[in-house]
This record gives sequence, structure tokens and C-alpha cells, in this order.
Amino acid sequence: MITIKEIARQLNMSTTTVSNVIHGKAGEVSEDTKKKVEEFLKKVDYVPNISARNLAQNESKIIGLALKARADKYENLIMDPFVSVLIGGVEETIRSAGYFMMLYISRDTDEIMRHVSTWNVDGLILFGMLDDDGIRVSEKYKKPIVCIDTYSLEGLKHFTNVGLDDEQGAYEMTSYLISQGHKRIAFLSDNTKGVDLARLNGYKKALKDNKLKFKSTDFLQIRPRSEDIDESLDEICNRASEFTAIMCVSDLYAVTLMSALLDRGVSVPDDISVVGFDDNMLGQLYRPALTTVHQDVKAKGVTAADTLLKQLSGQKTPNQIKLPTRLVIRDTVKNLNS
Repeated sequence: MITIKEIARQLNMSTTTVSNVIHGKAGEVSEDTKKKVEEFLKKVDYVPNISARNLAQNESKIIGLALKARADKYENLIMDPFVSVLIGGVEETIRSAGYFMMLYISRDTDEIMRHVSTWNVDGLILFGMLDDDGIRVSEKYKKPIVCIDTYSLEGLKHFTNVGLDDEQGAYEMTSYLISQGHKRIAFLSDNTKGVDLARLNGYKKALKDNKLKFKSTDFLQIRPRSEDIDESLDEICNRASEFTAIMCVSDLYAVTLMSALLDRGVSVPDDISVVGFDDNMLGQLYRPALTTVHQDVKAKGVTAADTLLKQLSGQKTPNQIKLPTRLVIRDTVKNLNS
């Protein structure tokens, strides 16, 4: 590749002048000179050495996005519409700010940090941290970090978490079901940690505030791995008649459940009501259209990226950013009061 020094020699200019044109410092050279340099660059198909430039500026212009995928849940994390939209929001924001995104997905936090710590990234966005993950991350990575939907903030208290008031969203949806006359309401999830636990707690609180008792058998556990999902759905559908409504921790699980119920001749909402959480494309396109808790998933990714960019510019950011939720009432809940 031709160097700036060689370009300057051929154009009979200083390397500083050529460098100013290449790096967009147009105000420091005349229009004629700028035009002459740009025409030459086009002629020789010159591509700037970004690595060398960033090394000189002591930055990489790369932001890492590390996603932790649970082994018992995801075979391909990006297949989840929530995750795809989230990644899109992050990538679009950092690209608009002149940065590049490096994506790493693993089921093991130590593996994530081993790889991420070797990247020359300016900052890091983390998704899916649980339990003591925060401590392990903090020990190995000292640059700016923003977390998404992380309830494991021990060790990460000097970083920012972008999430929702998940408990309140689940509380409002459960309260809505109760207002429609439902008293036997199940909660469906694949685990009781992190975001899922917060939503379970909101569901339980709504039951308690309405003098309805939660029993352990009201928790329906779906096993989403391909080798377990059919047996899991059989078990759940066989118990569906014990309830008048099922609150699912996500739209993905709500649509999965409604499809399984339909295959078994169970009608939603005539035979049982089903609600979700997220308001993603799956629930919007399914028929009957899903009643759910809305969150702006793209905004969550955009906010996380914006927050990290602020940290990189030296600004202070809050420990917690909670985006709003709202109920979206569609067609999957039957009013038992009428």
C-alpha cells in the first residue's frame, strides 16, 4: 500500500498537508490542494491505515459487545428476536459515532473475559451477567463498561446498568389479568434468576396485593433446548386446565406456548388466556395478537451504547438507567367478569 510519504513526494507536497486531507482537516489546506490530493488518492485507491492512526491516538475506535448465553436456554443466541434487535441498536449507535463493534458470545464468563481482555477495545457492553459474574468482570477489565439487563451488579457498582423496572411491568400485567376476573394465574419461565426473577417477583406481589396466594405449582418451567422442548410443552399443556391465565416471561415463550396449545386443540383466549413480556415482532404478528408488556428493545441497545460513549468522553453516568414499560392490550386475554 502506498504511504503518505510517497504520496507527498509524488505530489511535491509536505506529508503534513497530505495527512490533513486524509484525516479530514480540510480547513488547514486550500481547496485546490485538497482537490489535487483527493483525486490522487482516488487514482491510487488509497485506504487509510486505521490501526496505525488509532495506535497514534491511543484508541482503537472499537467497542466490544459480549453476550453471555445460558447453556440450558440458547443454542443460537441471535435467533432470539429480543437479542437481534438489541444488537442492532448497539451497532447502529456506535457506527454513527465513528466506532466499530466487536461481538463475542459465550456460555462462560471466564472465557468471555479472557478474550475480551486481549482486545484493544475502548469500552465494553455486557449482556446476560448473573450471580458473581460482575466480580469476575471487574477483576479482569478496567476500562469503561455498560451492562444491559444485569442484576449481578456486585463488583460493577462503578459501571452503569441499562434495564427496565421489570418487577413493575410484571406487576401491572398480573394486576390487569386479575382485573379481568382471573384468579388462577400461572407464571412461565425457564429460570428464577436475573430479569426472570424480577418479573416473577412482580407477579407474586400483584397476587399478594389482591389477596391471592402463590403456590410453587403455579410456576411452570419451560425447557427450551431442542432436545427438551417437546416434552416440556407436553407437561405444561397438560397442566394448562388448572389455570385460567398464564403469564409468560417473554413474548418468545408466549408464542411458543400458544402454538403448542393450538396444536392440542386448546383455544386462546377462549379456553385460556396468555400474556407475554417484550412486545416483539413475534407477538405482534401472531394471531390472536398477543397482549404483552412493551419495552423498547432497540432503545435499550441505543441507550447502552450512548452511555458508554459518554463515559469514553469523560462524562459521569448513573449507576442505573431504567427505561419505561407499558401494557399493550390485544387479543389473548378473556374477560371473565362478563
